[in-house]
Amino acid sequence: MNIIIVGGGKVGMTLAAQLGNEEHEITLIDTDAKHVESAVNSFDIQGIVGNGTSYRTQLDAGIENADLLIAVTDTDETSLLSCLIAKKAGDCHTIARVRDPEHYNEIDFIKEELGLSMAINPEIAAAANIYNLIQVPSALGVDTFAKGRVNMLQLEIPKGSVLDGLKLSELEKTVKFQMKAQLLVCIVESGDKVIIPNGDTVLKAGDRISVILPISELRGALNKIGIKAKPIKNVMIAGGGNISYYLAKMLARSGIGVKILEINRARCEELSLLVPEAMIINGDASDQQLLIEEGLLGTDAMVSLTSIDEENILLSLYAHKVSAAKCITKISKIAFEEVVRELPIGTVICPKTITSQMISSYVRSMQNSMGSNVETLYRMMDGRVEALEFKVSKNATGNYLNVPLMNLKLKPNILICSIIRGRKITTPSGRDVIKSGDTVIIVTTTTGLDDLSDIFA
Repeated sequence: MNIIIVGGGKVGMTLAAQLGNEEHEITLIDTDAKHVESAVNSFDIQGIVGNGTSYRTQLDAGIENADLLIAVTDTDETSLLSCLIAKKAGDCHTIARVRDPEHYNEIDFIKEELGLSMAINPEIAAAANIYNLIQVPSALGVDTFAKGRVNMLQLEIPKGSVLDGLKLSELEKTVKFQMKAQLLVCIVESGDKVIIPNGDTVLKAGDRISVILPISELRGALNKIGIKAKPIKNVMIAGGGNISYYLAKMLARSGIGVKILEINRARCEELSLLVPEAMIINGDASDQQLLIEEGLLGTDAMVSLTSIDEENILLSLYAHKVSAAKCITKISKIAFEEVVRELPIGTVICPKTITSQMISSYVRSMQNSMGSNVETLYRMMDGRVEALEFKVSKNATGNYLNVPLMNLKLKPNILICSIIRGRKITTPSGRDVIKSGDTVIIVTTTTGLDDLSDIFA
């Protein structure tokens, strides 16, 4: 597809890299010549120095032939105006990043009036991500497929687990799960290596694994393999920004106790009105004595959401040292993710990464009408693995249909995780078949797959 990106910040650069690697034709518009030069030199894309709200600049970027314009500038107004001009000049799909809560509260009206295809609020997306992690306290990450019916959970194998030293072919007979659905290990991250496992793969303590498992049967299954976590009933949040506000509202609706530590008194007063269900503490979250006094030692989860990455990292390190709380740490600088990955700071949340992930998924869904049948796409393990949900057309005629999987040969590093047929979700064996109308979930280290037929040799 022909895609124009307005805004060469961290999200814009990430999108340029991801979408460029998928062989889309990318043009980046930014007012800063250095940003444009850096993007052009780093990725196989074109660059235009100019204002994305300029009709002339958009014409120079090829808006008349564009399929999609993505506006991720520093201000909502600039992004929205860029999308409006693109819609009028090129009649293409448009996506805008909208961060101001006042604007997002009116997003349905804005989308309709400006003809937006999609509007993303990074703070709401990040809050929803954190909320899912709190709902599943033993998971490092949670991705959902088939409209929430299939969950892929990222877990870390602890020392002493029955999985430590276990060959995957021995899993079913070694661990007797009292479950309707089988636990399927889809991805294994061991040190710097990420693999799509097979029966000969041996797991060990410290490995991070991604598994397909019904949420309703999670606790019993994880107890069997030595991964224990009690339900989270109270949460301490450091920082009173917009992510904290959205998260507190979500948690309060679920009956989870919330305590927010915020240093700015005016913001505390504002939060007291916005989230009356939460306890708002005016104080410095980096003050160890204050953390102890406000109950850090007894809290179930510590979420570090201040505006300073270094402070968030230190807060989570301290919480991990002195308490048993589940730690979730916000990192704004994408480059920091790899650096802090091995630190004991729990799950790292990066709003910019979440935003680029959602936009990339939308781009994939746009391709459905252009020959692709990818319904959902997640990039995992720092982009080294893709998890994809394919919808098989009812009129499909592929030679892989109605053939037992044991008789089909998959390309290397691909695993079929689930087959959804109507209301039935199947963890497939070699005897199962794919039929027209099915939804099929796969994981792979091969990027850029567009059609289910691409997975077969």
